[in-house]
This record gives sequence, structure tokens and C-alpha cells, in this order.
Amino acid sequence: MGSQSRNFETMARKLFPLILIALTIMLSDKTGVRAQESPNFQVTVNMVQLNVAVTDKKGNYVTGLHPSDFAIVEDGIMEKAATFAEGDEPTRSLRDLAEQDSPAGPPVDAAKQASDGAMPPNFPSLVSGANVFVLFDTSDYMYRGFVFAQDAITEFIRSLGTADKIAFYSYSRDLSRVSPLTSDRPQVLRAVRSTVAGDQAALYNALLLTLKDAAQNTGRKVVVVFSNGPDNSSVVPPEDVAEFAQSAGVSIYMISTQKAKLEPVSTAVFDRMTAATGGKAYFAKDWKDEHRAFASIRDDLAHLYSLSYYPKPNRNTGWRAITVRLVGDQLKKYKVRTRNGYRPQPARFSNSDKTTLSCLGPE
Repeated sequence: MGSQSRNFETMARKLFPLILIALTIMLSDKTGVRAQESPNFQVTVNMVQLNVAVTDKKGNYVTGLHPSDFAIVEDGIMEKAATFAEGDEPTRSLRDLAEQDSPAGPPVDAAKQASDGAMPPNFPSLVSGANVFVLFDTSDYMYRGFVFAQDAITEFIRSLGTADKIAFYSYSRDLSRVSPLTSDRPQVLRAVRSTVAGDQAALYNALLLTLKDAAQNTGRKVVVVFSNGPDNSSVVPPEDVAEFAQSAGVSIYMISTQKAKLEPVSTAVFDRMTAATGGKAYFAKDWKDEHRAFASIRDDLAHLYSLSYYPKPNRNTGWRAITVRLVGDQLKKYKVRTRNGYRPQPARFSNSDKTTLSCLGPE
């Protein structure tokens, strides 16, 4: 019996390390399975940019406001501005502005904003000017007023600030990218004069494609549409176009003639679409009205405030409502116009198993 006991103990000592290794492998395999079954998903949203117009009761623009005069709320959450600009001046980070003396009050605590996640610690100043996409109706609706519309667009392009970049597109049944985004004014003007009237009108198809092009750019983005009549060929509903523009941070301005106003549906769509994106709709009676409408848009672009922010944590992956108001009793009497929200764009998976939600046009 003693000999058998000693043999058993000897065998146990030899097998114990092998059993320990086997258990370790089994435990590591189970841990790996659990890790694969429960990936770590994180959601990030890029910077949201807003074009904001401020006017008094008479419609006059209110100038000289400062970042501290604006309060931004997204889904009931108070946000902190990261950049600011007025009109055609360069967009600046609030850290840069804090280094300058401000007559409106105490300087902005940029260091605290950076620590709160409102802006990165080394956020660079952005370029000045706007990216302006002009979309011209060359459908068969335009046979009579074609040359007059070309003249109005030409004058508008010449009047834009030197810092602005301009793209000129035309549409009938299809979209034609006649001149891509450029600061070369002669090139754009030649593109305007090269257009000819043609087929049926697919306005919303063309507008959606134009918005997608505009969304690829940083800084302020606007689309100015000249449409002489209703849409009779699009397969894209205008509601989808408007929502994309809101999510991409692109303001839409629409100039149309009395022909469009004769169709109540088109009139209502133009009004809703421009208002939702922070733009305006105009209905011109004649060529003089067309020139005045373009001049009004140029005036609007010259007085817009540009504000941006990085959204605070928000579980809402659907529509997010944005409200911008002015702070202080003296400023509450003024009217604020900007887009009313956005929808984070589709999720995509990175190599690190993270889901990123992008709000498109926001930088």
C-alpha cells in the first residue's frame, strides 16, 4: 500500500502543471468569447455650425454682437460656443477671441471651455468667407425670362465678397455642375453665360445633389436657388431635401417668379424649406424684383453670425432640436433666424468597433 501511495503522489505532482495550463487556456477562451459578444460602442458627434441672422422689428440687421450674447440649446441641453464670426470676417476660436480685449464684458474663459470639451485645446482659426452654391433653373419654364435671370445671377456673383468661393450649377431634368467651387470669378461668370434652356424641371433631385456637394466643405455653406416654376420630374420628396440641408448645416435661399406662386404647394414648400434651414424665400414679379432679391441675399450673407459648438453627451440619435436665443433684456426684443435642428447621419464602424454619428456639414 505504501508503494502505491508514493506512486500516486508522484503521478499527481507530474500532472498538476498540465492541469493548471489546461484550466488557464479554458478560462482565457471564455473571456475572449465574452469580449467578442460585448463590443464597446461609443458615439461621437462632430462640430455643429450655425448661420444666425439677428434683426430688429423693422427687419434691420443687428450688428456688433459678441459670443456671450448668444445662448445655444440642443435638446434642452445648454451648449458652449467653440467658434464665432460676424459677417465676412474670419471665423475665430473663442480662445483666440479671449486673448483680445472685449468692450462687451469679461473675456471668455477659453481654458475652461477646452477642459469642458467645448473646443479642442489647439483649435485653429478658420478661413473667412462663405461657400456659395448657385443653382439655376434651365428647364422649359425659363424660355421667356432666361436672359434676365442670367443678368441677375451675374450681378449677384460680382457683388459677393472677395473671400467667398462660388459654384455654379444648372438643372432641368438633370443636374449640370457647370463650374465647381472656386474663387475665380471670371470662370463662374463664363459658366453662367454658357447655360441654355432645356427640358422638364427636377428641382428637388438637383437640389439634393447640390446640398451633398456643399456638405463636403468646411465653413459657412449656402445654396441659392433660382427657380421659375414648380417641380415636375423629381423622385426625391422635398421633405427629405430639407432635412438633409438642416443636418448638413446648409442654408437655402430660393428666388422664384410668380409662376411658382400660382401653385400653392410649391409656394408652401419653398417657404418651409428655407425657413427650416435659416434662409429665405423670394417671389419676384419681374426682373427688377429678381435683382432686389439677389441683393437681399447678398446683404444677408454679409450680416450673418457664424457660431459653432461641440454637442455635449446626448443619447438621442434621432432628430435634435436647436434653439438660439439672445441673452439679456436689451437683446430679447430682436428676432433670431437659424436652422431649427439636425439629425446625426448614419453610423459607421471603425477598426476599433466604435460607432460614429456625424452631423455632416458641421465641421
